[in-house]
Amino acid sequence: MTGSALPPPPPPTRIQAWPDRESLLADRAKAMGELHRASIGVWRLAQLWLLVSGFTVGWVSVGAALRVFYEAIDVFSHLFGGVLLLLGTAFIVPTGLLIGFGLVRDGKVRARLREWSALDSDPARDARFTSPGLSLTWFVPSFLMCAGGLWTCFAVPAGAEPGENTVPEVVLLMGLGMILWLTGLIGVAKAVGHYRWALRLVPRRAAAGTHV
Repeated sequence: MTGSALPPPPPPTRIQAWPDRESLLADRAKAMGELHRASIGVWRLAQLWLLVSGFTVGWVSVGAALRVFYEAIDVFSHLFGGVLLLLGTAFIVPTGLLIGFGLVRDGKVRARLREWSALDSDPARDARFTSPGLSLTWFVPSFLMCAGGLWTCFAVPAGAEPGENTVPEVVLLMGLGMILWLTGLIGVAKAVGHYRWALRLVPRRAAAGTHV
């Protein structure tokens, strides 16, 4: 989620030295294009899902370890549970850190997009940054993840039956639901945030008819 270096922020007004407005608009369009790809590109969505998949593998391993400890009958069971716990931690820690770093980077991307777009107005070039199709690509599956995750978090404990569902099973499924919900929340927030920024960037009439 960290990716390559971002375009720098625009220089302060007092030291801006573009020879003419066209040069400013050209640099502005170039920087905004790179920031747009870094913010809402399809590859960014794939990166998020890949990292969340790794985190999920780790959580499943931790859940399996809890079940082994819960049902352990000898020392070998505890050793096997310990191996699963270490394996799960080895997935959870790095993927969790990368997701966190990615969220921090996303904040920087949004801030720099706002800074570059505030330099001037260029509806003809800016229309390509509205990307309604990309916003939907982020929003629809993310919304479904949110809904599915919330349903899992509430339905699993509500439907658990003593003697049929063990505590580790409930914890595992609730954790998976929480992962889905948080992942979907990230995607929905990004899609909605981009849509709101695009509405301010380009009037509706200028944005109409644009394609991803």
